[in-house]
Amino acid sequence: MARPVTGDEQAIEHALQVISQATTVEQLRQAQAVVLPLVYGLSLEQTAQVTGVSLGWVCQLRRRFIAGDVAGTPEMPCAGGRRRQNMTVEQEAQFLASFIDKAQAGGVLVVGDIKTALEERLAREVAKSSVYNLLHRHNWRKLVPDKRHPKSDPAAQLEWKKNSPKRSKASLQTGQTASPSS
Repeated sequence: MARPVTGDEQAIEHALQVISQATTVEQLRQAQAVVLPLVYGLSLEQTAQVTGVSLGWVCQLRRRFIAGDVAGTPEMPCAGGRRRQNMTVEQEAQFLASFIDKAQAGGVLVVGDIKTALEERLAREVAKSSVYNLLHRHNWRKLVPDKRHPKSDPAAQLEWKKNSPKRSKASLQTGQTASPSS
């Protein structure tokens, strides 16, 4: 047999008040999870069916409500937000201000410089994508394009330019490469 539902008069009164003033579905469901079993005698399974959530979730909603955690209040934990943020948005804007001032004169930002300064400020390494995300949050799009591929070898390219095979005069006139002799 299932454990009997418990709750006191104060919880019922508070739940009835929340039902009448609920602004979100979460608040209404949480208060109903308390009121329906205590006032109307519904089982937790029936309460779950009425509220449209699982049995375990009904129990959790009831427990949180009775403990004082009403859904929709600022103290109540919820999904979303920037839980792993390095800095607040205001701190980010302050950090980027000097770079943006310099870039507005020239029109571009150098991501490598920002990454180095960000690593110094946070005292740890950060990914380059963190810098791009930071710039995206502050609506900045003009970045310095790469002058060359990061994995290129300039010395090898220069050597190839100097020692590459020359085309024959015949191929220059016809626009075709010389065919191999048979």
